[in-house]
Amino acid sequence: MISHGLVSAGLFLCVGVIYERMHSRLIKTYGGLVSVMPKYSVLFMIFTLGAIGLPGTSGFVGEFLILMGTFKKSFLVATIASFGVILGAAYMLWLFKRVIFGQINNKNLLNISDLNNSELFVLLCLALPTLYFGFYPDLLFRTTDVSINNLLEIYNNKQILNK
Repeated sequence: MISHGLVSAGLFLCVGVIYERMHSRLIKTYGGLVSVMPKYSVLFMIFTLGAIGLPGTSGFVGEFLILMGTFKKSFLVATIASFGVILGAAYMLWLFKRVIFGQINNKNLLNISDLNNSELFVLLCLALPTLYFGFYPDLLFRTTDVSINNLLEIYNNKQILNK
């Protein structure tokens, strides 16, 4: 949930940054942003890779744990969920390619500026924890361990009473 909050907020802010400059949310309006907005492109890449669950991002930790738990409970449901993850990743990579790479077809893109200091600060405040928790999720695990252990104890006690 924490990863989703970080990554989703970052992606929405990335959309807001280019919307404020171009006043369009259409993918076909963009293309080749890496040549005019390199800082934006790197941060947008971090959030895109976090959204698809690439190892080294907080999105991987969450997706991995969810899928492992689902595979233990139901192979069919986990297989369907995995297919959804693959489709989502394909769409996100297609989106990233269309917006960031390629030729600049819209001449108005040549006049837009890269991230200003406040935009850069806010996006970095979201990107750094996205990367940090991808490599060191233990801080989050230790924070939630007490609550999860209490929940499991209550669940196990109810299972014993029901038998």
